[in-house]
Amino acid sequence: VMLLAKLEIKSFSDNLFTLDGGKKDFIVPINPEGFTKNYKVEHDTSRGHGNNQTNPKFKSTAPEELKIDFILDGTRTMEGYHDSLKFLKVSEQLARFLECVYDYDGKIHRPRFLQVLYGSELNFPCVLSNLDINHTLFDQEGSPLRVKISVTFLKYVAPEKRVKEERNESPDLTHYRILKQGERLDMLSFQQY
Repeated sequence: VMLLAKLEIKSFSDNLFTLDGGKKDFIVPINPEGFTKNYKVEHDTSRGHGNNQTNPKFKSTAPEELKIDFILDGTRTMEGYHDSLKFLKVSEQLARFLECVYDYDGKIHRPRFLQVLYGSELNFPCVLSNLDINHTLFDQEGSPLRVKISVTFLKYVAPEKRVKEERNESPDLTHYRILKQGERLDMLSFQQY
């Protein structure tokens, strides 16, 4: 019998995703039907006074967004529910999820860094951007039996890694050259820039 891979959210206390992994991880009990990745390119669309057209100029690429909707269920009627949460109340499941993705970590003075994993297709290092919790089913005392969670993550790349990946070679960076006899500074500047 082959087990179905579950969507997993790993939680880390460092931006290189190496420390404290496993302590507050969360396995989504029922896999989502799908997930959405959002890519944005930001442009400057300002225009001069009296102009009716724009010449959009590239500003930056926004971090990728990952949107996922899933359910936490306390009715014990859902088939394939992950064993680690099977016998917990919805409020306890929700507390574990919030501890993983939302709670403030005093050691790092912020919520934890996250890595969303799902099969071989999704490995998304990120931070939490937005979280909506919709209570949809209640027992006789008014305690929640089912919660729909809509969560948005922003891709996170450590600054050191980002600089290496970008490989910026634009003229606004400092360049070093060793001058040879007879070379002129104005000609070197012209060649470089």
